[in-house]
Amino acid sequence: MTRPFCLLLLLLASSTAAIPLESLGREKHPTPPPPALATAAAAAASPAEERSRFAMLDDVRLLANGLLQLGQSLREFVHKTKGQINDIFQKLNIFDRSFSRLNVVTSEIREEEAELKKTTSFLKANNEEIKNLSLEINSKINGILQERVQLQSKVGNLEERLKGLSQSMAPAEQLSEITTLREVIESQEKTITHLLEAVKEQHEQLDNQKDKITNLEEKLSYDSFQDSVDKTMESDPAAPDMFEYLTGNSTDLDVNDLPRDCSELFDKGETKSGVYVIKPNQSEPFNVYCDMASGESLDPHAPTRRRPRGGGVNAYGGSTVIQRRADDSVDFDKTWDKYEKGFGDLENDFWLGLKKIHSFTQQGVYVLRIDLEDWKEGKHWAEYRFSLEGSSRGYGLHVSHFSGDLPDALANRTGMRFSTKDRNNDNHRNSNCARTYTGTQSL
Repeated sequence: MTRPFCLLLLLLASSTAAIPLESLGREKHPTPPPPALATAAAAAASPAEERSRFAMLDDVRLLANGLLQLGQSLREFVHKTKGQINDIFQKLNIFDRSFSRLNVVTSEIREEEAELKKTTSFLKANNEEIKNLSLEINSKINGILQERVQLQSKVGNLEERLKGLSQSMAPAEQLSEITTLREVIESQEKTITHLLEAVKEQHEQLDNQKDKITNLEEKLSYDSFQDSVDKTMESDPAAPDMFEYLTGNSTDLDVNDLPRDCSELFDKGETKSGVYVIKPNQSEPFNVYCDMASGESLDPHAPTRRRPRGGGVNAYGGSTVIQRRADDSVDFDKTWDKYEKGFGDLENDFWLGLKKIHSFTQQGVYVLRIDLEDWKEGKHWAEYRFSLEGSSRGYGLHVSHFSGDLPDALANRTGMRFSTKDRNNDNHRNSNCARTYTGTQSL
């Protein structure tokens, strides 16, 4: 960049230096004036030529300075453009990796869907066989019941005859016939009892098969719904981001069949961590990140699973992750609207959103798990039983039953409302902690 400018300046200097020489050359061969007038003209031309020469030199200097400034500006612009291009390439690399992971997950979902379809077809075939067996058993039972009625009528007749015979001292042949008939009746009653027990077992097996088929159909429908959501997010560039509610998503699945949180997915046998769709009570469906890692709470008073976690790596089976901060790829110094809606990338750093957290914490008792890791890879944790109030009460946080190897940072601060840099809800009248520490404040 520097050499072309230097060459240009040298050419300009050479051209400007040539101008006065040409003018001087013309003065050496003028048309001979009268002697008296030539002396006066030479005296008058010298100051004018000097002024013209200096004026041209000033113009050249101004032009050179302008070109130098232009070169400096171009150099800064090129440097800035290189930085922007590097940022764009980094973002493209991140997008390519995310797209590759999404393709892998989609392939796995399709394979699981194919296996579930095979299992469902097999169970449906077994269900048809069980139904046919049940119909055959029912027809046999009806026949046995009719025979039982006939036998009971015969027994009644025999008892009447027995009374008559006992009164008239019936012969031994009739008594043996009565005994034989009684044995036949008892045998028939035992057979009927066994058949009824077998029918009961068949009905129980049929009910179990129906439950399995129903669960598999629900899981198959949910996987298809999840796959359609992923395809919509992948193919439609104008689709809403991961933190939008999914009311407009077209699907054959009834939204009422969606799980209320990640723990219900875990209870249905889902063991792979990732992004899923849930629908808490009194809420529209939305995406969450479910941590399906196995484990149990270290809090002896904690309820069974159904416990979101805030940050960190370790979690329990079926945990709904509400925040992750690992690599500072997301700026958490956001406004109230952003914290209420949610922001970030569910596969990386993110905040789920106050409105969504409130929607599923109202369904029961939840435990907040906080996992921290320092730069020396030292890991620490804390647990609270917690709930979150609604927007009308500033999303006040209520915690209790602390446990963990960290200091209790929320001691005596339960009930404090959520604060951001543009909405101060804490108890400090003269300061805004969220603005001072460039983040949120819920203490």
